[in-house]
Amino acid sequence: MKFILTTCFILFSLVLFSQENYTISGTVKDFSNGELVFGASVFLEGTSNGSITNAYGFYSITAPQGSYNIVVSYLGYVTEKKAVILDENQNIIFELKEDTTALDEVVITAEESEKANIRDPQMSVAVIKSTTIKQIPAVLGEVDLVKSIQLLPGVTNNGEGSNGFNVRGGAVDQNLVLLDEAIIFNESHLFGFFSVFNADVVKDIKLYKGNIPANYGGRVSSVLDIRQKDGNSKGFELNGGIGLISSRLAAEGPMFKNKGSFILAGRSSYAHLFLKLANQDNTAYFYDFNAKGNYEVDQKNRLYLSGYFGRDVLNFDDSFSNSYGNSTFNLRWNHIFNDKLFSNLSFIYGTYNYQLQLGFIGLDWTSSINNFNTKYDLKYYLNNKTTIDFGLSSIYYNFNPGDVKPLDDESAINENILDKKRALETGIYGQIEHKFSDKFNVQVGLRISMFNRLGGQSISTYLNDQPVVYNDELGIYEEGERTGEIEYAKNDRIANFSNIEPRLGLAYQLNETSSVKLGFSRVAQYLHLLSNTANATPLDVWTPSGSFIDPQMANQYSAGYFKDLHGGRFSIESEVYYKTVDNRIDYIDGSNLIANNYIETQILQGQSRAYGLEFLFRKNKGKFTGWLAYTLSKSEQQTLGGSAGGPGINKGDWYNTPFDRTHDISVTGSYLLTKKWSLSGNFIFQTGRPVTYPVGQYEYEGLSIANYDSRNANRLPAYNRLDFGATYKPNRKPQAKWKGEWVFSLYNVYNRKNAASISFGQNLETGANEATRTAIFGIVPSVTYNFKF
Repeated sequence: MKFILTTCFILFSLVLFSQENYTISGTVKDFSNGELVFGASVFLEGTSNGSITNAYGFYSITAPQGSYNIVVSYLGYVTEKKAVILDENQNIIFELKEDTTALDEVVITAEESEKANIRDPQMSVAVIKSTTIKQIPAVLGEVDLVKSIQLLPGVTNNGEGSNGFNVRGGAVDQNLVLLDEAIIFNESHLFGFFSVFNADVVKDIKLYKGNIPANYGGRVSSVLDIRQKDGNSKGFELNGGIGLISSRLAAEGPMFKNKGSFILAGRSSYAHLFLKLANQDNTAYFYDFNAKGNYEVDQKNRLYLSGYFGRDVLNFDDSFSNSYGNSTFNLRWNHIFNDKLFSNLSFIYGTYNYQLQLGFIGLDWTSSINNFNTKYDLKYYLNNKTTIDFGLSSIYYNFNPGDVKPLDDESAINENILDKKRALETGIYGQIEHKFSDKFNVQVGLRISMFNRLGGQSISTYLNDQPVVYNDELGIYEEGERTGEIEYAKNDRIANFSNIEPRLGLAYQLNETSSVKLGFSRVAQYLHLLSNTANATPLDVWTPSGSFIDPQMANQYSAGYFKDLHGGRFSIESEVYYKTVDNRIDYIDGSNLIANNYIETQILQGQSRAYGLEFLFRKNKGKFTGWLAYTLSKSEQQTLGGSAGGPGINKGDWYNTPFDRTHDISVTGSYLLTKKWSLSGNFIFQTGRPVTYPVGQYEYEGLSIANYDSRNANRLPAYNRLDFGATYKPNRKPQAKWKGEWVFSLYNVYNRKNAASISFGQNLETGANEATRTAIFGIVPSVTYNFKF
């Protein structure tokens, strides 16, 4: 803390000695459609004065009076250069044209320019362009953002048919996923087969795996920040795709006499229609809708309105029905106070709701999460060496853990409406980035977070304040004895927490092509995902910290070496990291989480740690582009008995988390064969996911009972897969309005039956325990026709 305050004082003191300067500010846009460009490099040639455009295309550069050439560059665009005489403050808008001579190169890069990658103190961040995602072969032919980021080092999943992604050994709930700043609680369609993000409307994606900037909070593993396109402000455009399983359509164009623009997009799967034709009553489909509009009030004010709605529907005869989805709404106001100060005010609403019906037991269960988020972010370009980010946010949560009702009159289910839970999470942050020299850059941030568990419900009390107790005779954990309840009114506070979260990033440039970086971040997470399965399914329940559940606290340390080779044609990125998480929950054996009003009786809190080495080698230019990613890592947890007594889980020893993958290798490439044909492919190898197997069995009253090993002491077989894709662009005239392409893909080329799970049960005929291996996909061919008009 003292270090941060001292650094801030030094940085502000530097301003007192600055000479008279002038400022160039403005925005950078795409020439063809007017989209604001995020991450463009704007600098004064021959100097160290420069800036990177923010999420809304704004830049600001301050320099002494004189004559300069201002240079604007961005990956895949022609570099613009403009001579300026800096004798007063100026506002300059740049429009970049696509580089048509670049042979349609596809590049994935950890930063938008090579220089930014070397000099920027921000590390452990990956940026993916939507054009890259569209080149990667995907299951069932659907472009998938989440599966694309899983090809990066440090990012894995829990196997085919699983939701979400895991970052540096963390759980799915430890990722903050944002779509235009709105929180997405479940980023998967059809239990992970598809992503909820439509690549046709995505402008840019940033994944922070560590050293998370101070403007983000609430999750301890990563932040996935996704921004939607603003829409074409220069002309109407229609694009989409028709596939075997799903189709999509997007329309965009100008509004308000070219002072604004809009984009509308929708997707839907229709595989269930083939089941109907085969006289099957099963149904499994999804649909989603994206919308965004903006209006330029004047040169200093712009309004944005965006939203998302998605839904999944699954029905299997009359025995099982499941429906779930996300909805978001965001109103934003960009305001430029002056040529140095930029602000963004957002009002955000989000909801995630789900329903389960089990016909064979007559169960009807619904649950939801609603959140209202107000945030105000400001960026101040102090001078050519220092920028300051600061702001605040407040999120109100309303949790409905579940309404349980009988499905019909014959059901034996009793109606049970679980207690609603409310909470308020607030945060205030400040972050300074300062260039001490041409070689040494520093980023110092501080976030102060506060969390209030609000009243409006009753909280159980337990004997000796122990919701979980250890039974010495049976050697198991059991529910504690409830002694009463405390009733809290809505204006009461059940529990409150506050935390100081410092962030630090250092970058030292060894020479023009290489640098070393150090990073540290401390992050608090106040929400917990309750799930006793390895995969996050729509049946999982989110719960806030409170009287018996403390917030998760993570410290992550990282160091990296970055190098460009042969003028940026190749690059190497390597990082090591060490992460600890306190108050990480795990579940007692035989825990019951669904429709349980006393969740605290089913869990223990422990600590986890993850550490590893990440390596990324990329080829960035030429007809062949791609990367090789390798991760060597360890993720484990220790859960002691604590106040509950007993040895804890796994006798108090460290054990593998379900997200531990020792080795993770991915190779991805794209080759421009001719003007008509391009080829792509990827290969993945991962150490098998940790599971718990039985190590023996015994008989009891004629039944064969399995005796299980220590928790997560075993593993599924290693996962590996090869995918291949080809894109064909027919001959077309340069001025033709209709542009189409055929995309062919083979998922799992050599038809490997990777184990999604191995379950154990008793054979009803022989009475013996048997293992059943479940594989979801073999080889999957697909074809999609994409068009643009």
